[in-house]
Amino acid sequence: MSFPTLRLRRLRRNENLRALVRETSLSPQHLIAPLFAVHGEGVRREIPSMPNVYHLSPDELAREAEEIAALGLPAVILFGVPAHKDPVGRENFADDGIVQQAVRAIKSAVPSLLVITDVCLCEYTDHGHCGLVRDGEILNDETLDVLGKVAVSHARAGADVVAPSGMMDGMVAAIRAALDGAGYSGVGVLSYAVKYASSFYGPFRDAAQSAPAFGDRRTHQMDPANAREALREARLDAEEGADMLMVKPALAYLDVIRRVRERFELPLAAYSVSGEYSMIKAAAARGWIDERRVALETLLAIRRAGADMILTYYAKEAARWLGA
Repeated sequence: MSFPTLRLRRLRRNENLRALVRETSLSPQHLIAPLFAVHGEGVRREIPSMPNVYHLSPDELAREAEEIAALGLPAVILFGVPAHKDPVGRENFADDGIVQQAVRAIKSAVPSLLVITDVCLCEYTDHGHCGLVRDGEILNDETLDVLGKVAVSHARAGADVVAPSGMMDGMVAAIRAALDGAGYSGVGVLSYAVKYASSFYGPFRDAAQSAPAFGDRRTHQMDPANAREALREARLDAEEGADMLMVKPALAYLDVIRRVRERFELPLAAYSVSGEYSMIKAAAARGWIDERRVALETLLAIRRAGADMILTYYAKEAARWLGA
């Protein structure tokens, strides 16, 4: 069958028709809001390279959580900026660490809001790397014990899910064993299974104060040229007990999201990272694009590629736009 009998425009004639045949949905329930926790009280400080994203003290995070829940967003992911840094990042697993304080504040304000915590060393160490360092080398196996301590500390504070992001080999198995051994078998693991050594992370490193003091992260984060390797990484994390997988970044890696989605049955997250967000914000500020339409189109593209959930700095704005 062909034109003129076949006319594909028939199903595009009005919004009701388009809605009926729409293949991919996007709603607030698909979005996770990243939050940056800092010490202090009454702190709400905008991050210069990420407009409308803030450093928040625990009391402000509680208020932010109430707003997020009211918008219909199901979850947040927490990143901490510590008071002090050291070679191991001890505040990362301290009972009074900033993330631990933030988790308790959010859970006190909105018990039903899902709280995910990022588990890595880079924000907390004075060298800024994702693992322990000796003689300039990032140590894999020695780092695993620290990651287990961090995960247990977050779980003790009330985290629902921990999200290891350091791309250390064996990190999921080590964290799962640590959580189960401490009695937190119900706490889930959302693994940054496929995390690339991307240039799109710049604004985040400003926000989290996590730029490496020397070198880069290409010895553990993935080469942007590789896609088949992503399937090996995802398979290993699935076998080690991950409850959910993540691909990061999102927009430059839609093909990878699709490959992982087609190969694995685990729920799949994608992280629309700071550089993606800030580029849209910058172009919109100059009047070059329609911010709302471009932001929603990019989120829809990530969903269309196969992501079940999206970590995005547009979470609150998108929830408002989708509810309008």
